[in-house]
Amino acid sequence: MKILVTGASGFLGKNLVEHLTQAHEVATPTRQEIDLLDECLVRCYLKANSFDAIIHAAGKPGHRNATDPTGVFWADTRMYFALMHSREYFGRLLIAGSGGIYDLRKYRPKMKEAEWHHHIPADEHGFFRYVTAHHIAASPGVVDLRLFGVFGKYEDYAIRFISNAICKTLFDLPITIKQNRNFDYLYVRDFFPVVDHFLYHDARSREYNVTPDTPISLKELAELILAVSGKKLPVVIFQEGMGAEYSGDNSRLKQELPGLQFTELADAVAELYQWYSDNKASIDRSKLIVDK
Repeated sequence: MKILVTGASGFLGKNLVEHLTQAHEVATPTRQEIDLLDECLVRCYLKANSFDAIIHAAGKPGHRNATDPTGVFWADTRMYFALMHSREYFGRLLIAGSGGIYDLRKYRPKMKEAEWHHHIPADEHGFFRYVTAHHIAASPGVVDLRLFGVFGKYEDYAIRFISNAICKTLFDLPITIKQNRNFDYLYVRDFFPVVDHFLYHDARSREYNVTPDTPISLKELAELILAVSGKKLPVVIFQEGMGAEYSGDNSRLKQELPGLQFTELADAVAELYQWYSDNKASIDRSKLIVDK
């Protein structure tokens, strides 16, 4: 296939490109080559290339480590509709979506896909997902693959919990947790068979939670990372009690892919720990000192 991956310089995009280039022709244009905020430039680019599929993983960073976290709704919505404005020039469109669509103010464990209709998210990112979900629902060939916690190599270790905890452990620093919470954490490699499936098969639905079977607490993850490292370091939790669980029901996805299996979390953490250990020289210790 001839596939365009947007956001190819980000954590998810880098991992997807590494996987997809083993079997496909993959385009990873820079912002200078295609500005996703400009629908005219997007149209010219897509018309000239005629991709079999697009995997849309681009987005304006709105997290706590972003240089400019403002304007997320405007930028991300415009990127999506710039692509859809030229729908006739590509085949399938797979969206790297988010559990943020379910409105974090009203969260409960194991959210089901249809529950995004129940509330309008108050934050910009969630509202962007909510607005575009209405359009995706009426758009054949477009699938929203909703991710919750995803971890793996290339993520921002200054703020992403698993990578941050691993890197702190490598430098013998205490692992810090703002408040303990249960999360669904998907090893990024487990996203690949899902993408592969929807590249080749028509989806029965427009939306799927791509998430493992069982959530895990941040404290349990910290203890797992320490067990993998063989070190005895403090785990500091700043706020008492449990925060809201961030997890999704994956039964719809497993009905579509009945043979889908997820990497054991201990194995995934051990593999990622080894990767960071091998690349320790590239880790900036100063980014681990102050929690963001």
